[in-house]
Amino acid sequence: MKLSEFKFDLPSGLIALYPAENRDESRMMVIHRKTGEIEHKIFKNIVDYFNEGDIMVVNDTKVFPARLYGNKEKTGAKIEVFLLRELNKEMHLWDVLVDPARKIRVGNKLYFGEGDLVAEVIDNTTSRGRTIRFLYDGVDEEFYGMIDTLGETPLPKYINRPVEPEDRDRFQTIYARHVGAVAAPTAGIHFTRQVMKRMEIKGVDIEAITLHIGLGSFRPVDVEDLTKHKMDSENYAVSEKTAEMVNHSLDIKKRVCAVGTTTMRTLESSVSANGRLKASDGWTDKFIFPPYDFKICNALVTNFHMPESTLLMMACAFGGYDTVLNAYKTGIKEKYRFLSYGDVMLII
Repeated sequence: MKLSEFKFDLPSGLIALYPAENRDESRMMVIHRKTGEIEHKIFKNIVDYFNEGDIMVVNDTKVFPARLYGNKEKTGAKIEVFLLRELNKEMHLWDVLVDPARKIRVGNKLYFGEGDLVAEVIDNTTSRGRTIRFLYDGVDEEFYGMIDTLGETPLPKYINRPVEPEDRDRFQTIYARHVGAVAAPTAGIHFTRQVMKRMEIKGVDIEAITLHIGLGSFRPVDVEDLTKHKMDSENYAVSEKTAEMVNHSLDIKKRVCAVGTTTMRTLESSVSANGRLKASDGWTDKFIFPPYDFKICNALVTNFHMPESTLLMMACAFGGYDTVLNAYKTGIKEKYRFLSYGDVMLII
């Protein structure tokens, strides 16, 4: 398929700047893949669509405050450093994005806080990318504590407002465990302890994978021919227990639901030759777009995404191109809220 086939007009007023007051009270559009039927519900109604033996797989990555603001040595120029991934723990080497990039050169020192944290630029990676080394001799706990204190919640730029203290909690799932993401797996933001307890009472199992979300999922596709687009690699892990539980649900012909596109990418990156989930860990650059034969899941929870995004492409691959784009038209007409803090879609 072509990039232009995923274009639509998204009114700026539908981009959610704040989350719903209560996590589980976002609106939820339910799409039935076989019939194209659309239902309008509230997220807490999701429990009604699952039964004993079904399984929901969530991404338990945890967002860290990846956006740092500091000053360049000598000139004092203000700079933004966005931490992408840690390359070497012992040397405190990180891949980062910098802004304004033209002012940040190899050899520059960058100061954060009141000079509490200092970094040196040691390499260029892309036009805005750099490799930096934090000059820090203390213990790891203190270093990460400083990042936590000085860093800002990495809200996407399209949430066009200052970051607020509440964002640290809300731009995070309630089941986040493993630190390493620079963006939240936003389909999971809608879950509350009450919803999860109701799932448990019905006999629905909830298992976790981990995929540390980088910015690759959100990088714009700039080629018309989708086969030529390359996803950035992201680190993932699927445990033996999760693989065993998912395969059991598949064997007894129950519903297996991926909560979020990152979960779906992880599961589809860890499929055995006989079409079952296998325990594994590593890096995935899997890019899913129509047509695609999904091996593991038969249900997907996902937010409403940007035009021409890889996230929209995956939703279309799973739900059917015409069905999902028709649902998006309905969503715009019905004023559903889009993107990270927006409403949610259940495709079954």
